[in-house]
Amino acid sequence: MTSDNDTLARRIADLGPWFHNLRIGGQQTAPEHFLGDYPQFKWEGFAHVVPADLSGKTVLDIGCNAGFYAMEMARRGAARVVGIDSDPHYLAQARFAAQTEGLEIEFRELDVYHVAELGERFDLVIFMGVLYHLRHPLLALDLLHEHVVGEHLLFQSMQRGSAEDYETRADYDFDDQAIFDDAAWPRLHFIEKRYSKDPTNWFVPNRAAMDAMLRSAGFVIEAHPEREVYLCRRGPRGEAVSPPPRIAR
Repeated sequence: MTSDNDTLARRIADLGPWFHNLRIGGQQTAPEHFLGDYPQFKWEGFAHVVPADLSGKTVLDIGCNAGFYAMEMARRGAARVVGIDSDPHYLAQARFAAQTEGLEIEFRELDVYHVAELGERFDLVIFMGVLYHLRHPLLALDLLHEHVVGEHLLFQSMQRGSAEDYETRADYDFDDQAIFDDAAWPRLHFIEKRYSKDPTNWFVPNRAAMDAMLRSAGFVIEAHPEREVYLCRRGPRGEAVSPPPRIAR
C-alpha cells in the first residue's frame, strides 16, 4: 500500500526540478540545492525587516518562483497574497505547495512588464532575484512604482563589483571623464552571452548603481540588512523622470 508520504514524494519529484527548497508536508523539494538551504538561509538574514504580523496587509510577490516568499507572507497573516511569474512550471510548483500547506494564495502567469494589468496597489511588493534577469531593468522599477507598490518594496538583486556607496554630484562637465574610471561609480555590468551558464542574466549592478536605480525610480531606502537586500518605501519619482509608458500585451 502506498503511503501519503510516498505519494507526496512522488508528486514533488514529478514537479521537479525545483529552485526553491521548500518544506512541504515535512519533505524538502531541493535538499541538494547548490546554494544550500535556499532561500531559507537568505530569508533568515533579513526576515526581521518585514513585520511579523501582516494582518490586513496585501502582498504581491513578483517572480514568485515556487512561492517561498509568498507562503512566508501568508504565514505572517497577510490578508491577501498574490504571486506572479512568467514560467508556468514554477507556478505549478507554487500552487501545489500552497495548497498542500493549506495557504490561500492567488497565483497568476504574468511578467513584470505587465503588472499594470493587476489594476491595484499592494501594501508590500516583493521583487527578489528578478532584476538581473531583465533586459530593461530600470523600466521594471519604474513600472512597479507607477502601478503596484502602495507602501513598501522588498527588493533583492545580485551585485558584482564595488560594494562601496557613491554619492554623485548634481551634474558633471562633459570633459569630466575620470569619474568613469572609479570602480565605485554607479555601473551596470552588461552580460552579452552567459553568466553562471544562464543566458537570462543580463545586467548586474554594483552597489552604487543599485542604490541609484532605486532612488531614480522613486524608492526611499529604509533598510539595507544585507548587501543585496533592501526595504524601500514608495516616495516621489526622481528629478526629471517621466512616468513609464504603458506596454500593450
